[in-house]
Amino acid sequence: MDHSILKKLAAWSIHIFTASGIFLGFLALLASINNDFTLAILFLGLALFVDGVDGTLARWLDVERVTPNIDGSILDIIIDYFNYVLVPTFMIHWFGFVGEKYSIPICFLILLVSCYTFTNKQIKTKDYYFSGFPALWNLVVLYFYILGTSELTNILVVLALSVFTFIPTKYVHPLRVVSLRKTNIMMTCFWCGTTVYLLFKDSVIKTRLESSIGDLVSIDSYVYYVWIFINLYFFYVTLKRSFWS
Repeated sequence: MDHSILKKLAAWSIHIFTASGIFLGFLALLASINNDFTLAILFLGLALFVDGVDGTLARWLDVERVTPNIDGSILDIIIDYFNYVLVPTFMIHWFGFVGEKYSIPICFLILLVSCYTFTNKQIKTKDYYFSGFPALWNLVVLYFYILGTSELTNILVVLALSVFTFIPTKYVHPLRVVSLRKTNIMMTCFWCGTTVYLLFKDSVIKTRLESSIGDLVSIDSYVYYVWIFINLYFFYVTLKRSFWS
């Protein structure tokens, strides 16, 4: 077979792989409507994986040159807004994370400020950090669930992150940032593993930091505190890169 045909097939396969993210987001939406939060998050997690690796594959196969009529960046933005903003915002409303009284204005705020994120031409720095909170509301809703934070706390978090959308603090992209890349990828893998574990452990979700002394030495609690440590690590990286370097 002609090498040019093989290259086009490979390039189109990457586009289809990228586009599969929108279907995963749709499945997450359906799972939410069926009140299955865990399944919804797992679908969003798969979509996050697709988004995390498709760019690397596209650059490796020189997709932009092989399929010049398809703008992969626009395709990526459409899918990301759906999966990172629209579906998680629906979940915040549907599962009552901010209460019924303030749900609509909070959701409107998330949708509005995220429009800025996806139109900000300086959203990525030269060293591939995100500048300003990168509208990762899929992760925010996950933290609301695992940490079991109150409605008031969730509202305050949304307000704070909305403000930080416009403040050029730096957030690491584990696959693209060169500094500490191996460590960041390793920590991301551990984060994914512990997150999935916690999602399927209702006992940990319910007890959280209120565990008894006996529970504190259980495997479930160890996983929980490892998950907390990993999150603190990435929080430290954000603080260090934003303010101390």
